[in-house]
Amino acid sequence: MSPVNDELLTSYQLAPSILSADFSRLGEQVAMVMEAGVRVIHVDVMDGHFVPNITIGPVVARAISGQVHQAGGVLDVHLMIENPERYVDAFADAGADWINVHVEACVHLNMTLSLIHATGCKAGVTLNPATPLAAMQEVTGDIDYALMMTVNPGFSGQEFISSVIPKIERARHLLPDHVGLQVDGGVGVDTVEAALDTGANLFVAGSAVFGAPDPAAAAKELMASMAARA
Repeated sequence: MSPVNDELLTSYQLAPSILSADFSRLGEQVAMVMEAGVRVIHVDVMDGHFVPNITIGPVVARAISGQVHQAGGVLDVHLMIENPERYVDAFADAGADWINVHVEACVHLNMTLSLIHATGCKAGVTLNPATPLAAMQEVTGDIDYALMMTVNPGFSGQEFISSVIPKIERARHLLPDHVGLQVDGGVGVDTVEAALDTGANLFVAGSAVFGAPDPAAAAKELMASMAARA
């Protein structure tokens, strides 16, 4: 695992999700966006139980973690799974730098966050669109970043749920300044400005990047919007 760059957590960063990548060219596509300036690669892990889709496991994270670290980036693993504490060590061993878990999936959230920190990874919590901020209020001192879902998790390419915007704005006021705020779901050229207006600084984009004819160009366009706010 590469040294975790705290600056990435609190600066404006695009985090392309490999969920939308062409897996027959995964290494090539990751290299393309990182050469374009991306420093955070987002890995969506789904189990078919917590969300209605099955995606990938530690073996895929391990396959790309080396090239991500070599390019000076971090691997951001989003565990959309039941009992995520069972897999924290496996993803940390596979090269994850940041690991976030859903409050809705954790019976003992403090314990899970402690397990993540024990691996040396940064720890985050995720809230689904309808989950109130109060669900994470007691752990704001235990996290390095918070993720606000702007789609119901499970599939890439969904429409941005704009009604979540006020919650994201409240989250920024609730969280300490050193805690990053990430938005995930429906982020693209038509929605990134609204997402930026919330005070968030980390933006996950799947189909808007890897679903574009030129992922590198798509990433650059989104990052240009973020650079204008820096």
